[in-house]
Amino acid sequence: MSELIIIGYEDPQTARQAYEQVQRLQNDFVVELLGLAIVDVDADGKTHVDTPQRIVKTSAAGGALFGLLLGLLFFVPGMALLGGAMGALMGKFNQSGIDAAFRNRVENLVEPGHSAIVIMASKITEDKFAKALQPFGGTILKTSLSESDEKELAEDLAEQS
Repeated sequence: MSELIIIGYEDPQTARQAYEQVQRLQNDFVVELLGLAIVDVDADGKTHVDTPQRIVKTSAAGGALFGLLLGLLFFVPGMALLGGAMGALMGKFNQSGIDAAFRNRVENLVEPGHSAIVIMASKITEDKFAKALQPFGGTILKTSLSESDEKELAEDLAEQS
């Protein structure tokens, strides 16, 4: 099971500090990251994503799955018309914890001028993780993907490539 955590911040500097703290927590074995990104939305509403390549260390399919999650959450929410392959993947996501309601909450979290960190973790020591990130505040959204959901999504994604 993987945890997907999105923490939204009104201040991009605070988001950057929290992002760096998550990287330190990875080094201290408090969290085992499958993916990590910081998403900044500038004043014009343009989205910018930064991912440390050394963190996204899973298989190519796992990295592609994290990339698809980022795209789904920050680039295509609200998009009505999708191609057949993307539509099928969206259907699979809707059956997991990343349904339309969750995507809408993410979309509302990251407004122009705001930032978010996106964390996909296979293991997390909840109490130490929460304590380490508490000074940064933020609005937390959390869901999880079962191992079978992850495997099925990764396989479907590999078939589309």
